Amino acid sequence: MAIRTILHYPDPRLRVQARAVECVDDRIRKLVDDMAETMYAAPGVGLAATQIGEDVRLFIVDLADEDEPSALRAFINPEIVARDGEQTFREGCLSFPGVTEDVRRAAEVTVRALDRDGEPFELRADGLLAVAIQHELDHLDGKLMIDHLGVIKRRIVHRKMMKRDDGPRPPAG
Repeated sequence: MAIRTILHYPDPRLRVQARAVECVDDRIRKLVDDMAETMYAAPGVGLAATQIGEDVRLFIVDLADEDEPSALRAFINPEIVARDGEQTFREGCLSFPGVTEDVRRAAEVTVRALDRDGEPFELRADGLLAVAIQHELDHLDGKLMIDHLGVIKRRIVHRKMMKRDDGPRPPAG
């Protein structure tokens, strides 16, 4: 397992629409393991493959508290098949360090996907799990948290991210 670099906005790779996973094999299972190690180190509760520069339809979620056993779930080729209600939740994102914003999403979702072993499953989720599923699935479609904000808030977040110091940058010009 390896900790991978998480892409930060405005990296254009965050806008890539992920392609379907053709076969759940050892390479995909290793990617799940790397993503888990990366997410836990960050720390976060969800991570999409596109956030580490892998353009495959795969995300992971683990909502367990630190003192609880892992509840890691892999969602491969996920598809939301039902949405119900509406909720507003204060969301953060590993690709937007230090930013949290209120985002409106469905209150309940039903998702179909393959698990880490390639077995199909269907899950009905509400609360934070529903939010996490929708947030991570957005990443696979090249959609970001900022896209759910109004124009003014979007500009504020954009400016904040542009002012971030992520380390040395090449000289301009």
